[in-house]
Amino acid sequence: MSGHSKWATIKRKKGAADAKRGQLFSKLTRAIMVAAREGGGDANSNATLAGAIEKARALSMPKDNIERAIQKGIGGADGSVDYETVTYEGYGPGGVAILCVALTDNRNRTASDVRHAFTKCGSELGTPGSVAWQFERKGVIVVDGEGIDEEALMDAALEAGAQDISPDGSHWQVVTDPVELAQVREGLQGAGITLASADITMLPKTTVETGEKEARQLLRLLDDLEDNDDVQDVYANFDISEEVMEAVAS
Repeated sequence: MSGHSKWATIKRKKGAADAKRGQLFSKLTRAIMVAAREGGGDANSNATLAGAIEKARALSMPKDNIERAIQKGIGGADGSVDYETVTYEGYGPGGVAILCVALTDNRNRTASDVRHAFTKCGSELGTPGSVAWQFERKGVIVVDGEGIDEEALMDAALEAGAQDISPDGSHWQVVTDPVELAQVREGLQGAGITLASADITMLPKTTVETGEKEARQLLRLLDDLEDNDDVQDVYANFDISEEVMEAVAS
């Protein structure tokens, strides 16, 4: 899973750059609106909204922007766009399973864009359910491994209700039940542990080892998908070594 975490780190850095262009803020606003519309505007009882807000805060989205997005979601203001969630599934280079989650107001446009991205990178879209079974929905907290006391982290995580904790490259990964993500996050922060990220995500049950050639094609596909305005999240079950990831990212 080292490659998976490394890619998450790259995405966070990329996300900071996207935010300056406004692209990421637009995606975050859309996610908050839909979460509030579907589950209500109270983050304490709406785990999806809480996760969207946490991600927005981590990427320095202004508080006023977050509150406006919530109000648009619960208010159903005239002229607001009606987005729906659509999940696309397929296989990338090297047989890597890919889940692509979009919020769109035009299914045909988004499906065409996603299919084009897969085809351009020598990959293929599958039918609904073809790869989803290879993933499970979990809360994942990433902690930078530098200066972390392993025993203290494990004690704090388990006491807060985490399901699992494991080293992942230069980071630690704490896995929780999605509904307990906020509780575990607060427990770790209360123990003085600094978090790199905390998200509800789709974790792969197994991974596929990927060489440098396939990794370059795969990461190009993931980049193309994430650059699409409609695409909110992309999940893949690849395992790329630190050495290959550094070579590809350089």
